[in-house]
Amino acid sequence: MAIPDKKIYPRTNDFETVYLKGVITNPNIVVDDYTIYNDFVSDPTLFEVNNVLYHYPINKDRLIIGKFCSIACGAKFIFTSANHTLKSLSTYPFPIFFEEWNLDKKHVISAWDNKGDIVIGNDVWIGYEAVILSGVNIGDGAIIGARAVVTKDVAPYTVVGGIPAKEIKKRFDEETIKKLQQLQWWDWSFDKIRQRLPYIMDGSVDKL
Repeated sequence: MAIPDKKIYPRTNDFETVYLKGVITNPNIVVDDYTIYNDFVSDPTLFEVNNVLYHYPINKDRLIIGKFCSIACGAKFIFTSANHTLKSLSTYPFPIFFEEWNLDKKHVISAWDNKGDIVIGNDVWIGYEAVILSGVNIGDGAIIGARAVVTKDVAPYTVVGGIPAKEIKKRFDEETIKKLQQLQWWDWSFDKIRQRLPYIMDGSVDKL
């Protein structure tokens, strides 16, 4: 059973943690079931405004986040419009100021380099004030360290950290990672997950 689309708070009297799916209104942000965001500085229901930056409709790029992800306070997703184009001889975004420079308005998007969607897999943990840049794909089960700046794709079940983020280690051996990717437990029914929780929580992949 999926959580109701509009359920916001997973815990009684905890207003710092939200189910993101329940607070998203932007059609270009897609968040799946049980993914949580915690914010002890700002209102977590303002995730779209405070955490998804330079995300303008004209670019049609999307933020896609899977199931059972945990996103820590201050994590940021920075989109295409932050990337002033490198094709020009100048980094100044002339096309944005088309009126001032008598340019064609339809060329506004040439002011930046479009690197595409940000795609976060399932069961991903994104640490405190981490930054994910446009065009990045993060695989299932990955962990992004606190204040890491992720500029490149992250493989499933990989721990990364630093600026720019680099691999620190794999969470499990290759055989375990392969089994987890085949099982895709996050797609199971609510009852099946609840039944298998003891094995999920104690790391008993062979009992799943």
